[in-house]
Amino acid sequence: PHAGKSVKKKLFDGKTLKGWDGSSEWWSVEQGAIAGKSNGRTPTSFLFTKDNYSDFRLIVSSKMVESENHAGVAFWGEVVADGANKWGTKGPLVICPMPSMWDYREAKALRVLVTTTEKVSSQHEWVKVEILAQGNRVRTAFNGVQVMDWREPDPNRIKVGPIGVQLHGFNGTQEVLYKDIVIETFPRENRLITLKK
Repeated sequence: PHAGKSVKKKLFDGKTLKGWDGSSEWWSVEQGAIAGKSNGRTPTSFLFTKDNYSDFRLIVSSKMVESENHAGVAFWGEVVADGANKWGTKGPLVICPMPSMWDYREAKALRVLVTTTEKVSSQHEWVKVEILAQGNRVRTAFNGVQVMDWREPDPNRIKVGPIGVQLHGFNGTQEVLYKDIVIETFPRENRLITLKK
């Protein structure tokens, strides 16, 4: 883990998108949650924090309200334009509600250590996600169960950058929600704290 000041704060106030950057065409606040919505062909787009992060613990609740698509949280990357969409990224992504990871630099799935065979989340229900990113290691828990462990082998690919919540590209109608977003920078504890005992 890198050294730095440990600070815990809410990234979303439940009412506004203060502290975030993204397209107002797709992102809004509804009933205490960040809502990403599309009604047709939409490119993959992110809503990014204005602040940048390296080592952190992020806890967020996410729900795919409509569509069989997926949601996700991007980090350790940079904001890049992708054609007409200026809200793309080059970095890793933790995918939910079904756990996996994606590499937006090389457009391919990342090989992760799967730490459970238990089904811990469902497509259209809330999933509580904890991401613990320290040094080059990322551990993830869904609904109180550790699901993944991954290490970035190339330290040059780890960037101090914003955290982004995803509205994945899709041809049909979709809606994804994010709420209860809390971050702890340079976490004091070297463990996932949401695990069921």
